[in-house]
Amino acid sequence: MIKKIKIGAYQVGLVFENRKLVKVVEEGLHWIFGNKNVLIYDMNAVFQAPFELNILLENEVLASMLEIVEVADNEIVLQFVNGNFKEVLTPGRYAFWKGIVKNEFTKADLSKIEITEDIKVNLLENVKMRYFVRKFVVASNDKALLFVNGTFVKELKSGTHYFWNNTITIEVKTIDMRQQQVEISGQELLTKDKAGLRINFFVRYQVVDIMKALIENKDFEKQLYVAMQLALRAFIGGLTLDELLNKKDAIAEEILAEVASKIENLGLKISDAGIRDVILPGDMKEIMNQVLVAEKKAQANSIMRREETAATRSLLNTAKLMEENEMLWKLKEMEYVEKIADKIGEITISGGGNVIGQLKEIFVK
Repeated sequence: MIKKIKIGAYQVGLVFENRKLVKVVEEGLHWIFGNKNVLIYDMNAVFQAPFELNILLENEVLASMLEIVEVADNEIVLQFVNGNFKEVLTPGRYAFWKGIVKNEFTKADLSKIEITEDIKVNLLENVKMRYFVRKFVVASNDKALLFVNGTFVKELKSGTHYFWNNTITIEVKTIDMRQQQVEISGQELLTKDKAGLRINFFVRYQVVDIMKALIENKDFEKQLYVAMQLALRAFIGGLTLDELLNKKDAIAEEILAEVASKIENLGLKISDAGIRDVILPGDMKEIMNQVLVAEKKAQANSIMRREETAATRSLLNTAKLMEENEMLWKLKEMEYVEKIADKIGEITISGGGNVIGQLKEIFVK
């Protein structure tokens, strides 16, 4: 039996007899004698072996035309065609035709977490690579710690960090390095004189030692809250209500001095703290208002007495001057006559007599 086959450009024909590769034919017309089967392959595509590849590679001609890439179970291989990324090769054995396109391969070991291979970031973001990569973003205001299988490894700076995706557990703990605020609100306290009140307190803090905050301590924010709460209760309990109200602005500094060592052990720095509100119960408010009203009334009475004393003293001085100076007496008398005249609309005189003389007797001494 004779067959005529044509192999086109960039094609290869594999001639099999009884499932065994007996010949490799390239471009051109070929006569095939006997009961043989011919498989034609496009050299621009990946070679798909019809039988076990190792057996086919025993043919030296075919072996010289193929480039073999083997990918282990813990590996992937990035395939580049003519310098451009094309595909991710998962575990297995691959054969590529030589000489048609330029194939390049980058092998990556997925059994580790660090990406030490020379792979550009844009490839790590490629949709074909996302399954194999873990991505963590640390914001510009943050710092982060890397834990592998629960063990601290290193500190991560701000930016995007990539790791291979495998069975190894990776955890990235981030912390905001900006100034933050904790509100200690609605604290019901008793003063030294047993006055019940509620206080709203605030603390502004900043993380300065991430190792202490995240590794040496657990839930440092809760610890800060409890430390400030206990210090506030202890301090307020040692003051009377009047002392508390009088030194409210200075209390924060004294409280911070008490907890300074605890705050330092948390890896924090306190920039500001203070009492926002002191809230008294209703009956206490009424009593305080009564005290305030009484104080204001006392102040008003004191001012009125001072004014009365000053007015009396002024009258006494005026009287002494008038007694000593007859002209001053006359001027004062004329001043009062003028004031009286301003109040009189008209003067009605009944009967006869000397009107001018009567007026003189009234106004002139």
